[in-house]
Amino acid sequence: MERPEQPAENNQLARTLIWVGVAGIGAAVAFTVVRALLARRPADPTSERIQQLIDEANHLLKTLDEQRNSA
Repeated sequence: MERPEQPAENNQLARTLIWVGVAGIGAAVAFTVVRALLARRPADPTSERIQQLIDEANHLLKTLDEQRNSA
């Protein structure tokens, strides 16, 4: 025999689920804000120089490959 659900239990469960949802949304918003702030870190001069050297090396390798293919 099934026991009929009581309205007080339903209300408590509904409130609990609402608060869990609110907490989940809050955590998602906080995570998004933190990710956005970390992505906006100022450029490091050393990192910029390293990227310039990598770009230059890639350009030189491309030129070398073109010279080999044309020879």
